[in-house]
Amino acid sequence: MFRIGLTGGIAAGKSVAGRRLAERGAVLIDHDALARDAVAPGSVGLEEVVAAFGPQVLTSQGALDRPALGRIVFGDDGARQRLEGIVHPEVRRLAAEHEAAAAAADPRAVVVHDIPLLVETGQAGRFHLLVVVHAPAPQRVERLVDVRRLSVEEAEQRVAAQADDEQRLAAADVVLDGTGSEDALRAQVDDLFDRVRDEVSQEAAADDPRG
Repeated sequence: MFRIGLTGGIAAGKSVAGRRLAERGAVLIDHDALARDAVAPGSVGLEEVVAAFGPQVLTSQGALDRPALGRIVFGDDGARQRLEGIVHPEVRRLAAEHEAAAAAADPRAVVVHDIPLLVETGQAGRFHLLVVVHAPAPQRVERLVDVRRLSVEEAEQRVAAQADDEQRLAAADVVLDGTGSEDALRAQVDDLFDRVRDEVSQEAAADDPRG
């Protein structure tokens, strides 16, 4: 099994890269999706979030009100750390289950962990390859305002809540340029996946006792 850690600043293009890797045959483990599972209605995680931040973070149907929670934790390091302390351990448990299932199905699988806060949570050393999708912070703020309809202040808070570009780039084994079009980014992903597949095939051939 070949393990890739995929990360990038918010609105850099990481999701585009992750989807393309899955289209090419990688097993994509989306830690954002797992984070939603970790605080789904009826979960222990949601109970802990409510205990930490109050009932105002729930919708009238009893689900997590993400915008309400976001207004509390973005821009408040202490609140964000409390939330991460609740969610991250459960996400890692779920991710390990998915990875084990992928390895059981195909020992030569390429498994991609899509982790927004990979660098911030000290996970850079867990992967054979760490891939960072990069776009400069001002461009990412602009995308958040234009595409996700955040205010400039909200967008800047979300960008500032993550590792800065230098930290992310320093941890990277491979940097994909997210400043251009989605097609351009997908082409870079294709090149990367071809190289990874070649490496996995060569290692498998070297390990084959039949020579």
